[in-house]
Amino acid sequence: MKKTKRLSVRDMVPHDYKWEPPQKVNKYTFDDLGPTNFELDIWEISDALTNLLIKKHADYGPKNISQSPGGPLNGLRVRMWDKVARINNLIDTGKDAENESLEDSFADLANYSIIALMVLKGKWPAE
Repeated sequence: MKKTKRLSVRDMVPHDYKWEPPQKVNKYTFDDLGPTNFELDIWEISDALTNLLIKKHADYGPKNISQSPGGPLNGLRVRMWDKVARINNLIDTGKDAENESLEDSFADLANYSIIALMVLKGKWPAE
């Protein structure tokens, strides 16, 4: 099967496209010139996080969250606590990570937050 190149957000926004200006324009919203680099960076990082979450979900399935001891939110809280403790240790000690980078830890923490929001909204599958 032929692999197709994954487009980034920057590839998907036509350079000549004119955005509808929002009611209130500030440095963090799209203006009539198109998205800022800051906004494109957010979309790019969010897109990478989404792809990572989808890949990990394919490996783990939904039960690692939905059937966590103490319930899904408790399971997520424990996982998030572990990530924050790891991040704090690496930053406080100045050590280089042996297995996963700080970036990986922050990505996992962001995705745990997305999963928690899905659980709270009743969108995380049970099976």
